[in-house]
Amino acid sequence: MWHPEPVVRHSIPEARWPTAEEAAQSLLFRPVRVGRVELESRTWVPAMVPWRATEDGFVTRENLEWYGRFAAGRPGALVVEATGIRDVPSGPLLRIGHDRFLPGLCELVEVVRRESGGRTRLFIQLIDFLNVKRRPERAKFFERFLDVSDRHRRALAELFDDKVWLERDEGEVRTFLKDAPEEVVERVLDGRELESLRFGYRERVTDTQLEHVRELPRVLPGLFADAARRARAAGFDGVELHYAHAYTMASFLSRRNARADGYGGSPERRVRLPLEVYRAVRAEVGDDYTVGVRFLGDEVIEGGSRIEDAAFYAAEFARAGFDFLSVSKGGKFEDAKQPKVGQAVYPYTGRSGYECMPTVLSDALGPFGRNLPLSREVKRAVNDAGFRTPVVAAGGVGTFELAEEILRRGDADIVGAARQSLADPDWFRKARAGRGAEVRRCTYTNYCEALDQTHKQVTCKLWDREGLTEPGASLSTDGRRRLLPPKWEVMSDE
Repeated sequence: MWHPEPVVRHSIPEARWPTAEEAAQSLLFRPVRVGRVELESRTWVPAMVPWRATEDGFVTRENLEWYGRFAAGRPGALVVEATGIRDVPSGPLLRIGHDRFLPGLCELVEVVRRESGGRTRLFIQLIDFLNVKRRPERAKFFERFLDVSDRHRRALAELFDDKVWLERDEGEVRTFLKDAPEEVVERVLDGRELESLRFGYRERVTDTQLEHVRELPRVLPGLFADAARRARAAGFDGVELHYAHAYTMASFLSRRNARADGYGGSPERRVRLPLEVYRAVRAEVGDDYTVGVRFLGDEVIEGGSRIEDAAFYAAEFARAGFDFLSVSKGGKFEDAKQPKVGQAVYPYTGRSGYECMPTVLSDALGPFGRNLPLSREVKRAVNDAGFRTPVVAAGGVGTFELAEEILRRGDADIVGAARQSLADPDWFRKARAGRGAEVRRCTYTNYCEALDQTHKQVTCKLWDREGLTEPGASLSTDGRRRLLPPKWEVMSDE
C-alpha cells in the first residue's frame, strides 16, 4: 500500500475508558433515530467484506458466525458487507440479485437478532460494480485481447517510416507487438490499451460505446429496487446504498464522469442517477423502511470529487429523503498499484486507498480520526440546507474518548468503527460496562486489509492465532487461523 513520505510511525494513543456511570451519561450510548428505526446507541459497525460466502454468493455457516459474533457486541447498528444486486458470478461475495438467496439472508437476520438480544439494528449494503479483468500475460494480451485496427498500423508505419505496415495483416501486427520493446508498445497503443496490458481491462461508466454501460441509467434503478425488496422480505431493518469507492454509483458521482447523456458533467447531472436509484428503492420498499447511503467525502484522485462535491450531494440526498448519510474517503482504481500478472487491480493500494484505511505509518497528521473533517462538512451542509439527517463518521476511531469527542463537537451523529470492531467486536459493550481496560486495541497495521486484497478470509492478527485447537473453533481454509475472536466472558449482563 502507498504511504506518505517521509513516514512518521505513530504509537497507539493511551486511552481513558469511562466508568459504567460515565458511559451511561455519554452521547455515544444515547439512542438515535434513523428513519423509522431507533438505534439504542450511536455505535455503528460499517460494512466489511469477510470473503466467507460461497462462490455462488450464498450465505455460509462462516457468514452466520461472523455476523453473529459482531452482533454479540451489541452495536447500535451493524451493516452487512457489500452485497451484489446482480445475478452474476462475483466470487465469495454475498449476493441478493435473486430470490434464491433469501433463505440464507433470512437466517443471517435471525442470527443477528438472537446474538444481540434484539438490540442491534441490521442493515445490508447494496452494491453494483462493472467488469474488471485480471492483468494478462503479455503474450496473451497481444494474441487474444488487443483489438487490432488501422490506427495501430498507421502508428507503426509512422514510427518506422515504412508504409508496408499499412498492409500488414492482423496476425503480423500481433506477433510483432508481442515481442516489441516497451518504448514501441507505448507509442503504438493508446492509454486504455496500455492500462489493459499493465493493469487488466476495466470498464468505466463513461464507456457509453458499450450498450450495457450506456443503458445503466435505465437498468440500475430497477436492480437496486428489487434488491431492496428482497432485503425487506429477509427482515433487514434497512438498506445502505453503496455509492462509495471504486464502484458503479460512485463513478457516476465522480468529477471524472463526463457522460454526455444527461448523467455526467455538472454536479446536478452526476447526482441524477443516484437520486433516481433512491427514488426507485423508496417506491419499492415504502416510506416506513430505512434507506441510507455510503458515499465519498473526497475521492483523493487527480480530477476527482472533493468535499465541496460531497457537501452538494449530501444536501441533495437529505432533500430526497435518505435516512442516513455514511461518509467514507478514497478507495479508487485510478491510483491503484500495478497488480501482478494473473491478479486484478485492487482499489485500496494507492494514495486514495491509504486515505480510506490509514495506518500507523503516516504523516504528521496520523491515522486517528483522520477523515473526520469530511463528515463535519457533510453534516454542516445538511444542517445548513435545513435537514437533520443523521451523519455517520468513520476512519481511525478506536477509543471511547475519540468517539465521544466526535459527537460532542457535532462532527457527526453516529460513530462508525470497522477495524477496531474487527479487533474486538465487544469493545462497545466493554466500554459501556466500565470495563474498557479489557478492550483489545486495533494497532492499525492493516493486516486485515492485506487479507482482503488477496480475497482471503479476513481476520485480525491480534486473535487469529489464539486457541487454534479450541474445541469447535472455526478455522480458515488453510487451517492456520481462527475465523472468530475468542468469546468475552461477561460477568454480568449490562
